[in-house]
Amino acid sequence: MKKYRKKPVIIEAVQYDGTNSDEIINWIESYGGEAGFSVYTQELLIRTLEGVMRASKGDYVIKGIHDEFYPCKEDIFNKTYEEI
Repeated sequence: MKKYRKKPVIIEAVQYDGTNSDEIINWIESYGGEAGFSVYTQELLIRTLEGVMRASKGDYVIKGIHDEFYPCKEDIFNKTYEEI
C-alpha cells in the first residue's frame, strides 16, 4: 500500500459567530454560491457540492479551491488549518 501526503492548500474561511450571517451570505453569493439563514434554528444554510449543509454558531465556513463553500466544525478546523 502506498502512502500519500496532502498537498498544502491555502483556503479562505470565516467563523460564524451568530451575528455575521449577512457578511458570510454576501461573501458566498459574491462567488456565485447560494446561502441563506434559518430564523428558526439560527443556522446558515449553504448549498454545497453534496447538497444543503448547515453551519451553526462556532462553525467555520470555508471556500474551497474551486470556489465552492462548505461548513466545518470548529474542532476539526483547528486540527486541520493554521492561520497564515
